[in-house]
Amino acid sequence: MSEAIHAIFGAGGFGRQVIAIAARRLAAEGRGGGPLLFIDDQPTAATVNGWPVLDFDAFRRLPAGERRVAIAISDSRVREAVATRLADHGIAPWTVCAMESLVLGPAEIGEGAILSPFAAVTVDVRIGRHFHGNLHSYVEHDSVVGDFVTFAPGAKCNGNVVIGDHAYIGAGAVIRQGRPGAPLVIGRGAVVGMGAVVVRDVPDGVVVAGNPARPLDSFRRPPGVP
Repeated sequence: MSEAIHAIFGAGGFGRQVIAIAARRLAAEGRGGGPLLFIDDQPTAATVNGWPVLDFDAFRRLPAGERRVAIAISDSRVREAVATRLADHGIAPWTVCAMESLVLGPAEIGEGAILSPFAAVTVDVRIGRHFHGNLHSYVEHDSVVGDFVTFAPGAKCNGNVVIGDHAYIGAGAVIRQGRPGAPLVIGRGAVVGMGAVVVRDVPDGVVVAGNPARPLDSFRRPPGVP
């Protein structure tokens, strides 16, 4: 049986980090013999850091067999569009967890997640599809995280928090712990700025910053925009 083809969609800065994580994980699991490569819609080089780069059509033309792809694109709307394209072509999502990441469990983590080194997920947590947990970020107990959510490096989500789809939690931001039965809520498409300290709910599409975090009205996302 031929080895599965593993790929990272996106050859930018985060993609280069993720492919290094993926190579270590595959080697540790004894699956390092198959192809590992980048997919990029507009490749600018044939290789990046020694890894081949193919556009999506070229990737699809590779010999038939199992294919698994992790999407290393920070823009959650683009990430969702890529996930839909992959699903339409029967290409399975790939969850990539760094050797140094920690999942205590019981926890549910949706397909296609990426956990960078020292990211942590503790107990009784539910995380949706294609989550990005960057370096030193964490999701604490009894929290629910939606689809296509991004945690930048050092983002801290304490217990009893609900985070909507497409939310972005900036580097070093802290979300205060909610209460059982009364979680702190970060709305769909909300953005928590770098270093913000969130002590109250954030509505859908609102950008907050500061300590304590307050809305930046001029940056509110239009209704219906994730």
